[in-house]
Amino acid sequence: MNIDSRAAIRQAIRLLEGLQGPALDQVEVLGEARELLDEALNEAMAQAALEGASIRAVALRAGLSPNAVPPRLARTAPLQAYRSPEGRIGSASLERARYDAELERTPPPGNEPPRFTKRRPSKGGTP
Repeated sequence: MNIDSRAAIRQAIRLLEGLQGPALDQVEVLGEARELLDEALNEAMAQAALEGASIRAVALRAGLSPNAVPPRLARTAPLQAYRSPEGRIGSASLERARYDAELERTPPPGNEPPRFTKRRPSKGGTP
């Protein structure tokens, strides 16, 4: 697990430790914590895949369907450069990423990660 994943987990823990207030506020905090944990999960799944785990094995351990894993892998830092135009990591691109990682090559340029845009209003805004 990389430093950013650990930071995301620590931030999620801080959010959960401060969980209080009205139910709607709790929903917002829990949603933010879930997003942080999903980010950490995606990075851990990418690392496991790079270390040789199959997409099916990663999905089983994460409690996800095998079809849910490739788009999640495509959003991670180590694998974003290998994603397809459809935004997925396939077996061929995963093999290439493993090969490049083994040889300590830099990934091919050109694929920037998708940027997350928050859709819900910030605290104090109207629901």
